[in-house]
Amino acid sequence: MSAAVDAPKREIPLRITPLAFLGGRYAARVLERNVLVYRRSWIFLISGFFEPLFYLLSIGIGLSHLVGPISVDGHEVPYTAFVAPGLLASSAMNGAMIDSTFLVFMKLKISKTYDAMLSTPLGVGDVALGELGWCVLRGTMYSAAFLLIMTLLGYVVSAWAILCWPAAVLVSLAFASAGMAGTTFMRTWQDFDMVSLTFIPLFLFSATFYPITVYPGWLQAIVRCTPLYQGVVLVRAADLGIFAWTLLLHIAYLVAMAVVGIVITRRRLGRLLLP
Repeated sequence: MSAAVDAPKREIPLRITPLAFLGGRYAARVLERNVLVYRRSWIFLISGFFEPLFYLLSIGIGLSHLVGPISVDGHEVPYTAFVAPGLLASSAMNGAMIDSTFLVFMKLKISKTYDAMLSTPLGVGDVALGELGWCVLRGTMYSAAFLLIMTLLGYVVSAWAILCWPAAVLVSLAFASAGMAGTTFMRTWQDFDMVSLTFIPLFLFSATFYPITVYPGWLQAIVRCTPLYQGVVLVRAADLGIFAWTLLLHIAYLVAMAVVGIVITRRRLGRLLLP
């Protein structure tokens, strides 16, 4: 009896622990769970990769023969080399948003996976950071595969294109955190109509397929404030090897978007899951 009393007790963070003290110490466990789940569902893992890929192939095979070189900061580049980096940024966005919206909503509202997680030593911070880590990992894999295909098809212009990958990872981080934050406010599946309503204009009007200068002045101002445009500019600059100090502003935009999204996600999950 004495030995049992004197034995060291393992401290387990309770669900009533303030959110600020959780810190995401066990976030890797949540990430590991997602890896194990998708080990047998790999077909769903790669599904979001194909839409930008089909766009890339169709443009390279057909449309590029009808469109001449595009001027980017005074440099003439083939149309395929102009479009491919934009589609890479879109692929990173797709990979991050699939899990950070639909699957997070499923775990939060339908299957109650997060409630089960919080009955373990995991805390809200662990859940938020672990899920975010998985979303970014998925976007990172999409970006790496897409960049490899760009290279094989000859759409890579300069050796600086290796920087397209970290730029795409930053895009994944920004959209994953924003997607998770938005999902915590959703109540029903019908709310996902707003996700589609947001994605389609972003994809079509972020200077992915044509220069921003073709837009009227008022639309240019709107596009310059959109998040995917920031990623398209970053990835395209890396692929073409054209750098300017203004790229720091695009990086700062995406970093701020990621930080705000993470903060909102942790607070919202705390309100929704903690008693």
